[in-house]
Amino acid sequence: MAKYKPYNYAQDMFIPVSLKDQLMPGSLEYAIHTLVDERMDMSLFDEKFSNDDTGRKAYDPRILLKVVLMGYSRGLTSSRKIEQACHENVVFMALSCCQHPDHSTISTFVSSMKDEILPLFGDVLLICEELKLLGGTHFALDGCKLSCNASPRWSRTISELRQKRIKLEERVKDLLKEQEDEDHKDSSGNRSYSEKQIDKLKKQADRIETWLNNNGERLGVRGKEIKSNMTDNESSKMVTSNGTIQGYNSQALVDSKHQIIVHADVFGTGQDTDIIPPIVDGAKENMEKTGFSEDYFKGKILTADTGYHSRMNIQKCIDEGIDAYIPDKNFRKRDPRFNSRKGRSVRTHYGLKDFQYDEENDKYICPQGKRLRLNVKKCKATGNIYKRYVAESNDCSQCPVKHKCIYGNGCGPKLLMVPIGFEGNNLTKLMIEKIESDKGRKIYSQRMAIVEPVFANIRTHKHLDRFTLRGKGKVNIQWLLFCMVHNIGKIATYGYA
Repeated sequence: MAKYKPYNYAQDMFIPVSLKDQLMPGSLEYAIHTLVDERMDMSLFDEKFSNDDTGRKAYDPRILLKVVLMGYSRGLTSSRKIEQACHENVVFMALSCCQHPDHSTISTFVSSMKDEILPLFGDVLLICEELKLLGGTHFALDGCKLSCNASPRWSRTISELRQKRIKLEERVKDLLKEQEDEDHKDSSGNRSYSEKQIDKLKKQADRIETWLNNNGERLGVRGKEIKSNMTDNESSKMVTSNGTIQGYNSQALVDSKHQIIVHADVFGTGQDTDIIPPIVDGAKENMEKTGFSEDYFKGKILTADTGYHSRMNIQKCIDEGIDAYIPDKNFRKRDPRFNSRKGRSVRTHYGLKDFQYDEENDKYICPQGKRLRLNVKKCKATGNIYKRYVAESNDCSQCPVKHKCIYGNGCGPKLLMVPIGFEGNNLTKLMIEKIESDKGRKIYSQRMAIVEPVFANIRTHKHLDRFTLRGKGKVNIQWLLFCMVHNIGKIATYGYA
């Protein structure tokens, strides 16, 4: 008969644990513990407490910041998960010194760091400078769109919300009338369910009315109304590769030397055309606090992808003396290296080259022999000047190859944009000439290697796939904390022991 070693789950054990020994030099938890205790100014939090003589003792902000940073480094964005880790994980026990802050304390601490988060972020940058991790000559800017704790179902224009409220009120009236009819018939219907439904609809209608009384139209960059959101009106609907989300556009400016994030911010718009001015101003302020001069970015290189190409962004770089490389949307189409790229799809749609020009009548003839008449003699777009030609509606609707025609005009008649020049001292033209030079292509090709690994670290390794808070201020705190964890990871990697 087989014999096995005996065991008993009811037995008790005493396991000696040294909390200090759990924080091993060279590890991320050691770097977090040492930086928060010795190098970060935590006295900023003292003004929030008035319990010197009376009141319950509070958790030390050092303890809370340590467990939050450690939680974010492990992908724990939920305060309940961080609370659970303080009970179960020995590293969290060591950082919290066996204290167990509850989830509401952790959540309140994070969401209330509005005035403290930037000084703390600056403290980490100062340590990066002391360790010679800063000082690159090339900065790369990029962003990612992340959903937040807001319901896309409540995203509507003001007029749509008013219409929604009217429909809810009409539905309540219909249900009340149905109840009256049932009462007259002495029917034993499910009245309790009907009353619950009426109460729910009334609350929704009242909520919309209250919101409308306190909020007006939300205007976009072009001055037109965009959809408001009743759960988080500072967020926006954004189109991503994984579909449409309700969230924020998270931006980070990265130093090329060791991929340190020098500034980060979130924006409630999916467009990047007006983001460089606030990002550069914020980065300048951070670097000044770190000890660099006001002209730190003057002469430095900044690269960003095509989404940032706009007159406002380019002009800001010129004003600050920044050597910017921001390609326009047709950059890759002009790049001969992409023509021989393996797996590159062959062009299947018609373009300007496929249309013949009738100089005598100033018309264009499409590959099917239909004529496009001149619609606008001079229109401007992204700094370029175009002539616009338009086809007849019947010609396009009955065309057998309309699926192969030019892009961008929906189901209506096709529009052909013919470039005829540039607008004055055109910034787009100057940028195209600059970035298509051998030097420009060489510099821009470095952008991806600088900034993309940073977002891969935050999104993939640290599992930030959505924000758990509402409001731009609170979401920005969470984003800066994740960026701070990234920078602390660099400090730990480069020998802060």
